[in-house]
Amino acid sequence: MTTIVILSVNNALPSGLMGMVDIFALSGLHFVQKSGDGALSKVEWHPNVILANHDGQPITDGHGRIFEVDSDFASIEHCDAVLVPGFIPNGQGHPPKTTTDMLTSSWLATQHKKGALMCGSCSGVFALGEAGLLNNRKCTTTWWLHDELKQRFPKANAVWASELIDDNGIITAGGPLSWVTIALHIVKKLAGIETAKVVADFSVVDAIPKSQNLYVPEGYQASNNPFLAKAEYTIRKAHYQTMSAGDLAKIMAVSERTLNRKLKELTGETPKAFIDGVRISHACTLLATTNTSVKEIALSLGYTDDSVFRRLFKQKIKMTPSNYQQQRRNN
Repeated sequence: MTTIVILSVNNALPSGLMGMVDIFALSGLHFVQKSGDGALSKVEWHPNVILANHDGQPITDGHGRIFEVDSDFASIEHCDAVLVPGFIPNGQGHPPKTTTDMLTSSWLATQHKKGALMCGSCSGVFALGEAGLLNNRKCTTTWWLHDELKQRFPKANAVWASELIDDNGIITAGGPLSWVTIALHIVKKLAGIETAKVVADFSVVDAIPKSQNLYVPEGYQASNNPFLAKAEYTIRKAHYQTMSAGDLAKIMAVSERTLNRKLKELTGETPKAFIDGVRISHACTLLATTNTSVKEIALSLGYTDDSVFRRLFKQKIKMTPSNYQQQRRNN
């Protein structure tokens, strides 16, 4: 039987703790069905889901409520995946200074060595970092925690505002409610893509994660760093002009190597990815606030081929420019 452990420690986000349990429970309900070859068949996947911590004692969740758990670590002989929900942030929006104790960090590292999938949602990613599991790994967290993650775990290859990253079984996602994305990803990994789609449909949630770029306040990154502010301003000012990494480096009065290093340190991106990111962000604003056509917006942002712009937009935002424009107008 597949065994999934949900780490249950103090200050945890309660919706993450029980929400993951609910997602996995839905995958085993007898009336949840999937289609195959034109016919309906029942989903047959019944994972053993355990809420656990190092001593099996009740915890106090992030809202101060007492929360019962199912097991201590010593009683778990095997697990296929460990999921860490986020934590309620402090007054500065940060997770606790230390999210787990040494016993918990050691147990997480051991489960990883045994081959379990290790998953962190939002600030739950910090627990993976404390266990040394983010070293030299691509990972992500919620956009406003990106700098904090890099500061606490400098060996991690943190990617700005990514929706979900799976780096050889170290799975991370951003957003306090990204436990939904994590749980569905685990269903897909352990039970198959068809089962994951059925569970997503039945739960009325999107099986494809949405980009965090949809929600990040415009200019957030630049406001925290003068170099990024200048780079972003330079890109936005280049109306109807193509821009390469060399062009940006020249205007910034730095070498391409320095530009690449600084952007990698500050955003985790290459110069090209950063340029495209700024332009797609600007495109989102234009799509939401003007009646300009997609083709004209693409040209104004320096894309001589609007099909390239459309492809990049869909890659970053997870929907077409037209769909984005319609959604924003509806909202």
